[in-house]
Amino acid sequence: MAALAAGATVLAGSALWTSTFVKSPAQAAADAGPPPLDVLTAPVEWRVLTDTVVTRGAVSASQTVDLAPVGTTADGSAAPVVTKVMMRSGQTFKAGRVLVEVSGRPVFALPGKLPVYRDLRPGTRGDDVRQLQQSLRSLGHSTGSDASGTFGPGTKRAVAALYADIGYEPVPASGVGEGMDGDPVHTARGEVKQAQRQLDGLLGADPQKRDPDEIRYAREDLAEAKSRLAGAEAVSGPMVPASEVVFLSGFPARVDSMTAKVGGEVGERLATVSAGRLVIKGSLGAQEKDLIRPGQKVEVLSEVYGDEVAGTVSSVADTPTAPEGEDEGAAAGGQGYTVVVKPDSALPSRLAGQDVRLTIEAASSGEKVFVVPVSALSAGADSRTIVTVLKASGERRRIEVRPGTSGDGYTEVVPVKGARFTAGDKVVVGVAR
Repeated sequence: MAALAAGATVLAGSALWTSTFVKSPAQAAADAGPPPLDVLTAPVEWRVLTDTVVTRGAVSASQTVDLAPVGTTADGSAAPVVTKVMMRSGQTFKAGRVLVEVSGRPVFALPGKLPVYRDLRPGTRGDDVRQLQQSLRSLGHSTGSDASGTFGPGTKRAVAALYADIGYEPVPASGVGEGMDGDPVHTARGEVKQAQRQLDGLLGADPQKRDPDEIRYAREDLAEAKSRLAGAEAVSGPMVPASEVVFLSGFPARVDSMTAKVGGEVGERLATVSAGRLVIKGSLGAQEKDLIRPGQKVEVLSEVYGDEVAGTVSSVADTPTAPEGEDEGAAAGGQGYTVVVKPDSALPSRLAGQDVRLTIEAASSGEKVFVVPVSALSAGADSRTIVTVLKASGERRRIEVRPGTSGDGYTEVVPVKGARFTAGDKVVVGVAR
C-alpha cells in the first residue's frame, strides 16, 4: 500500500509538471502576443537599375506544318490507310527522309519555303517546279539542262533517282507504267512506227507506180505522229504527287507530334512537323506593349529543364490578337499583343512546344547608380524628396535626394546639397505610427 501511494504521488506530480511547462504548438501560438513594433529598413544598393516586364511565352519553330496527305491508291481500293510509321514524336530528320507511308506510298520532306499546292508533273512550269529542282540538286540529283522552273527530261531523271534512293517506284504521270497498254508514249510510238512503215512501203514501190500525193500525205502523217510522240514524252514519266511531299524551310527538322498509327485511316492530321530556328512567342498587355520595342534584351527561363538563354525582342504586334486556341469571338480582355523573341544562341530542340518565362529589359540606367525602394521616398509640402537613413546607433538622418529612373519597385536617387550615403546604408521604408 505504501508503494502504491508513493507511485500515485509521483505520477500526479509528473502530470502537474507536464501540464505547466509542456505546451502544444497551437497553445504556444495562442499564448504568444504580437511582436513589438519595429522600423522596417532596406539597404541602399549600388547597381545598374533596370525596369523589366515578365510574361510567358511558347517555344515554337518559325515554320510548323500539319501533315494531312491523301494517299495515292489503286482504282477500286479502300480508303487510304497508314501502312508504316518511320518517325516518332521528338525526333529530328534530314531532307529526303520518309516520315510515314500511306497505302504503300511515301510521304517525305524536301527543302523549300513554298508550300506544295499541286502535283508536279513533267511539262509543268512555275516557281514550285523551280523549288523542286533546287531541292533535287541539294540532294545530289542533277536536273541536267532543264530550264529553271520547267519540268523537263533532266528533272524527270532526278525525280526517278530520288524515288530510287528512298526505296519506292515513282508514280507515272499518265497513271500507267511505261510500255503498258494505255501509256500515251507507248501508243504514240506505235503510231510513229505504223506511219513510218506506210511511208517506207510507198517509197519501196516501183518508181513508175509511185503516187507523189500519197508519198506527201504519208510524210505528213509521219511528221504528225512524231509530233504527238514528242508531246506525249514531254508530259510523261515520273511525277511528284502533292500527297507525297512536304516542303520545309530548314533542316534538320523536328517531329513535334506523330499521331499516325499503322492501320489507321488518314484523317485531318497524321503528324505535325516544324522547321527553322526556334523562337519564342509571348503576349503583352496593353499597359506593357508601349514599354517593349525591338532590340531589347530578354532572359528566357525554362522551369522544366532549368535552361537559361539570352534573347532579343524581334517584333511587337501593333494590334491585339486572341491567344492561340481561342476563337476570334473571345473577350477583348483575353487578347494581347504578340511579342516575338529570338534567342541569341540556338535553343535545345527539347524546348520545342515548352512554356517558358520571359523577362524583358524595358529600360535601364545604363550604368551603376544608387537605388532604394520606392517606399523609401517621401515628399514634403515644399516638394522636396527625402529619404531617411537609420544609423547603427538608432539615429535617423533625413537626406534630400533627386529621384531618377524607376523600375521593378526601385528608384535611382542622387543626394543633393552635399549629402552623401554609401551602398549598404539602411533607409527607412516603414515605421510604426
